[in-house]
Amino acid sequence: MTSTNPPPSTWLRLVVKGMVTAGLVLALGVGVTLWRANAREAEAMSAYPPQGTFVTVEGQQVHLLDLGQPAALPAGERAPDLVLIHGASGHIRDMTFRLAPALSDRYRVIIVDRPGLGYSDRTRGAQASLSKQAALIRAAVADLGADRPIVLGQSYGGGVALAWALDDPDSLSALVTVGAVSHPWPTPLSTFYKVTSSPLGQRLAVPLLTAYVPETTIRDTLTEVFAPQPVPAGYFEHFGPGLTLRRSALRANARQRADLLAEIKLMAPRYNALRLPIEAVHGSADTTVGLDLHARQLERDVPTLTLTVLDGIGHMPHQVATDEVVAAVDRAAARAAPTENLR
Repeated sequence: MTSTNPPPSTWLRLVVKGMVTAGLVLALGVGVTLWRANAREAEAMSAYPPQGTFVTVEGQQVHLLDLGQPAALPAGERAPDLVLIHGASGHIRDMTFRLAPALSDRYRVIIVDRPGLGYSDRTRGAQASLSKQAALIRAAVADLGADRPIVLGQSYGGGVALAWALDDPDSLSALVTVGAVSHPWPTPLSTFYKVTSSPLGQRLAVPLLTAYVPETTIRDTLTEVFAPQPVPAGYFEHFGPGLTLRRSALRANARQRADLLAEIKLMAPRYNALRLPIEAVHGSADTTVGLDLHARQLERDVPTLTLTVLDGIGHMPHQVATDEVVAAVDRAAARAAPTENLR
């Protein structure tokens, strides 16, 4: 009886052929993914190039936009320095949509790309901590001549601003937090950040996101962030979400988010030492950074903090309740300096 099984040499050839075919398909897939990621990154950077200047701190470039002294100031008069720090997945353009223009007539506004985001270099490992980011930003704005600025931080950026105040309270005159993270929370890290912050996810998942995430997904994510308010008309086009989808930004943001809870747990017991003027603005409908868990606890911990609760407002007050945030900055400035030094 004749066997229908191929000889061992034939099996070997079939296995090798299959492996070669699979390898070629995999290589083609990787090649296409990298090509698409490169193309999308180049398109985003071409459409939204750096707006400001670069300052080198400890060998690392920090990108800042200095709007300068207000043109309407009387000769010889100097406006207070004001530093704006964006939140997670953000960059300078988040602050230039509504908030910075509303403040630039009476403050010298300096907006910063946090390390790893926008056009600022990424820090790695423990160096990406809130305290390290605050130190880099502090040194960068000092290089521009900012003297004891008022510091405003939104969301994750509020955590950076709080770290600045805790680590070097004499280097700023007042603090403004907007929907800021400040206290530990009970929920675990999301699956998205677990994957994108892991070594394997950073190598495999992040390039796929850069290459293939559609615009509709980005718009849906923004809708969730702004809820219950709608995304303001023109914000998507002004912000340039493609900058946040670059591989470097996705990797940096994921690691920062993965480390955030542990860092906040170390910071929270120190808040009662803060003595500088602090204005906190928080929406009552913020489901991203909850009012009771964060701002109200910070109010209890810091005797110099004044909390303004915006009824029905979500996580983006600086975009949807800009006048109220501007008023908080003005109150912080008034508390930090004699009235006659302000316009």
